[in-house]
Amino acid sequence: MMRLGISLQEGYLIILAALIFLIGAGTIYGLWAEDRATTPVALKRLAIANSRVRLGWWLIIIFAMAWWTGMGGLVFVFAIFSFFLLREFIALTPIKHTDHWVLVIAFYLVIPAQYALVYFDLMPFFTLFIPVYLFLLLPCIATMSNDTDRYLERVAKVQWGVMICVFCVSHAPAIATLDFHRYNSSGALMLLYFLLVVFCADLFSVLASSALGGRPLRMNPNKTRKGLSVGCAAAFLVGVALYWLTPFRLWQAALYAIAIVLAGCAGDLVISSVKRSLGSRSWESEMYIGRGILERFAPLTFAAPVFYHLSVLFFTLLDL
Repeated sequence: MMRLGISLQEGYLIILAALIFLIGAGTIYGLWAEDRATTPVALKRLAIANSRVRLGWWLIIIFAMAWWTGMGGLVFVFAIFSFFLLREFIALTPIKHTDHWVLVIAFYLVIPAQYALVYFDLMPFFTLFIPVYLFLLLPCIATMSNDTDRYLERVAKVQWGVMICVFCVSHAPAIATLDFHRYNSSGALMLLYFLLVVFCADLFSVLASSALGGRPLRMNPNKTRKGLSVGCAAAFLVGVALYWLTPFRLWQAALYAIAIVLAGCAGDLVISSVKRSLGSRSWESEMYIGRGILERFAPLTFAAPVFYHLSVLFFTLLDL
């Protein structure tokens, strides 16, 4: 049982119903605004807002299936996301044919190994495997090609891509492995809480940017300062209102919501800067799962490790 006398399944169904209502409202807004957007900038922002709403429907379906199939389903879903994220990231970087084995290891060894460590709840290993051992292994593999042309740049970009797309993202399902039963909560509910705050911050930001307009952000012109402020404030309120899903007191939920929102904003701006520096166009308004997924999941890449390690620190190690 959770707080307020609500069971785990009942809490999940309440959140699922709220999400369906939220995404449904966003869909109605998109249909209403289509006839009223006139400028190219407004049309582009509306297209991005609609893409986020469409992604929300897919996420509801995917995570509903993953929830009912248990931890194995969650790990598999996030592993697939990491594969597509890394594929898009690598497609942006200058890779040569001599990097073949480096990429084989990154895609077909690292992703399964990292998520297997998460599935078996081997925290000391999954937090060290990529940033320590793979960091040392990939340069060694790259040297075997005897190709020193832009060697450091090529290796560093693959390492950075694996860190962001695999290591950071793998912290999201790892949240579900944490034990919070003595607090009348669970790791699965903590993951649900985290995903809701991250998703709402991004969704509300693009919707508010489309509806309210304003001065665009320098690093991410698809969002405006006004829209980002409204989106972050709304996500903060969501995080506080959902404290009953978690082991948090109300003030702790407020601090955690701030941490998630700020980390998510940092991830969004950093990934946007990376893509712009590489001359990449935005695919956010398109439906392809292999295109634009990096922009859509950018907030999660930074927020997941922050939330996971804060939870481990304050509720496992310090036992607050």
